[in-house]
Amino acid sequence: MANTVTEFDSVTITNASVQFFDGGTQQEGTKFGCLGDLEAETESTEIVKKCEGIEVKKITKPQKSEVKVTAHIPVQVARDYFGLTKEGLKPGVWAYGSMSKGKRFVFTADVIDEFEDITKMIAFANCANATGLKMKIENGADEVALLELEFTALPDQNRMIYYEAFIAEIDDDSVKEQWHKKFTPELVKATLP
Repeated sequence: MANTVTEFDSVTITNASVQFFDGGTQQEGTKFGCLGDLEAETESTEIVKKCEGIEVKKITKPQKSEVKVTAHIPVQVARDYFGLTKEGLKPGVWAYGSMSKGKRFVFTADVIDEFEDITKMIAFANCANATGLKMKIENGADEVALLELEFTALPDQNRMIYYEAFIAEIDDDSVKEQWHKKFTPELVKATLP
């Protein structure tokens, strides 16, 4: 039986992976890059019941999450993310324009509580780029600027937007081994006896 985590302080985010879909097939995870930070906010719909004009019940249902990440990412990850193409161009030339379409992807990372030395794995299983290519280049800067990326995490086939798991609570080693390589909703779904 795995341990139960009762307290967790998010201190560091690291070990990010991106698993792009190419022609409908999920590719094995590749390093996303060096993360600066991650911020996610869920958009939801409210269902309200009123009785004689007064709210008496309310349910909030998550619809999607808007995720912002700052990072230094590898060149090919950026090309796949934003949809740069080399089609019809001379060797070595890539282009971005009105026909560019980023690939759908799975995003995973580790969040670490450095006080208690606990790692939580997180995953957004159905993601799409939410903004166009942004650049910021500053001569004479003391630090290289992080690239700001925004993506939308949509519900997957199980209607889930976000997954998390503390490594200490996982009994199934395949979940730990595959989380950053090929995360799927089936990987974490319980099997009936």
